[in-house]
Amino acid sequence: MNPACLIVVDVQNDFCPGGALAVPKGDEVVPVINRLAARFDSIVLTQDWHPSGHASFASSHGKKPFETIDLPYGKQVLWPDHCVQGTSGANLHSALAVTKAQLLIRKGFHRDIDSYSGFLEADRKTSTGLAGYLKEKGFRSLFVCGLATDFCVAWTALDARTAGFEVSVIEDACRAIDLEGSLERAWREMGAAGVQRIGAGTLLARSPA
Repeated sequence: MNPACLIVVDVQNDFCPGGALAVPKGDEVVPVINRLAARFDSIVLTQDWHPSGHASFASSHGKKPFETIDLPYGKQVLWPDHCVQGTSGANLHSALAVTKAQLLIRKGFHRDIDSYSGFLEADRKTSTGLAGYLKEKGFRSLFVCGLATDFCVAWTALDARTAGFEVSVIEDACRAIDLEGSLERAWREMGAAGVQRIGAGTLLARSPA
């Protein structure tokens, strides 16, 4: 048997209302994810975990948030300082009930490389080891949720497909930034890659995974 795994992406204080890089209504995913987590035996969490002065921070370049620059690996959106290691903003949301999670993947801790995906950093070379872990455990199907749909969730889902997994994104367990059409673009790219778009109700109606 190859059970499914729930991947919960970056449900952290800085991505929720009041945080440094708040996703609109980001905290609304928490109760949905909690209901989903109760139905899964296998859960993986990802956590943005940046050092101070990270290359993705606008403040590191004397720029304004959401401007772009070219870094050695390509174009980089510049963000407000967020999810700095050891700060309350980097903590997982306190109401997130995922005590069954077996693995926490921290990403974005290399100072010069951003990391949206739970699988590969933005240079598209540096692996987090997540694909190897999931394959070693025998998973074939992944269900992805969290923040934000159009960045870390989408990159995680796309890289999971590239790694050979069946992937579904749980739309109502995600929220988006939607920066200059990024949400529509992300769904289009995910659909083209074979990522399924489902609602939490579809999973909650099934037997536990």
